[in-house]
Amino acid sequence: MHPLRTVFFGTAELACPSLRALTDRADLQVLAVVTQPDRPQGRHLRLQASPVKTAAAALNLPVWQPPRAKDPAFLEQLATARPDLALVVAYGQLLPPDLLRIPPHGFLNVHASLLPKYRGAAPIQWALLNGDAETGVTIMKIDEGLDTGDILALRRTPIGPRETAPELHDRLAALGAALLLETIPPYLAGRLQPQPQPAQGASYARKIRKEDGLLDWRRPAEELERQIRALSPWPGAFTFLPAVPSPILLKIWEAEIVDGQGTAPGEIAEAGPDGMVVACGQRALRVRVLQREGGRRVTVQAFLAGHRVPAGSRLSVPAT
Repeated sequence: MHPLRTVFFGTAELACPSLRALTDRADLQVLAVVTQPDRPQGRHLRLQASPVKTAAAALNLPVWQPPRAKDPAFLEQLATARPDLALVVAYGQLLPPDLLRIPPHGFLNVHASLLPKYRGAAPIQWALLNGDAETGVTIMKIDEGLDTGDILALRRTPIGPRETAPELHDRLAALGAALLLETIPPYLAGRLQPQPQPAQGASYARKIRKEDGLLDWRRPAEELERQIRALSPWPGAFTFLPAVPSPILLKIWEAEIVDGQGTAPGEIAEAGPDGMVVACGQRALRVRVLQREGGRRVTVQAFLAGHRVPAGSRLSVPAT
C-alpha cells in the first residue's frame, strides 16, 4: 500500500511538532512544506526564515514559499504534486477555494483552542488574558472562512494557575501533533463524521498588538498578573518608571498577587530584596523579575542595586 501523499502548510513554531511527527510515520509521505516567505526582522532587518522552514530544512524536505496562497503559479505547483491530503498548522494566510479543492481529502487544520471559541490569530494569549480554566486543540476541516470549518476532533487541557504563554504554547503544540496523528486514519477511513461548529460560544482572538502590553495599574492585580503571563515573550507587559531626563520603560516578567497597601494605583509601596510591591485597582503585585529597555532580565534586587527608587514613586497610569 502506498503511503498517503501530503503537503504541510505552516509557519510559526506551533507547527513544528506536527511536522516532525508526520515525518516519523511510514504511512505518510510529506511531499513538500509550504511556509511564508522569509521576512526582515531585528534591528538590521535581515531576512529571517520561519521556524517551519528551518525545521523542514533539518528534515531534508522541499520548501515552497509562495508570496500568496492564491497565486496561479502556486496553485499549479500544488496540483502537479497531486497530494491526497493537505495539513495546516499556524500557516498565517486564508486559503482560497481553488486551493482547497485540489487534494481529494481536503485540508485539515490544527487550531490551538476549543472551537468555536477563539477563532483567529492569538487563541493562546486570549485564553490566558481572560483567565480561562481550560483550553485545548481542535482538528477541523478547512473551509473558506476564518477557522469556521467542521470539527473532527477536540482535546481539552487545564490551564495552570501560573502558566505562561510560552509554556501553554509548547503543551498545545505537542497535544495538537498527537491529536492530528490520531485523527488522520479514522478520517480517511470515513469513521469520523465532521460536526459543524455551533454558533453559540463563537469568539474571535484578534492579533496581539504592542500596545496591549501596557499595564494599567488601575485594573485589578489578578488581571495584570494574567497580562504578564499572557504577553510573554512579545510584546511583554510593560510600564514606565519616572526618571530624568525621560521615563524608563520597564518590562515586567514575573509578579505575584499580594494584599494591597491602600495606596494609589501604580504607587510603589515597597522596594527591596523581596521585590517591588505596586498598588493596583484591587490588591497589589509584587514584581520579582523585570527588564529595563535595552537591558537584560534581572531580579528586582539586582535592578535596585543600580537604580534608586524613592518611596512613593509611582509607575505610569495610562491617560484616559
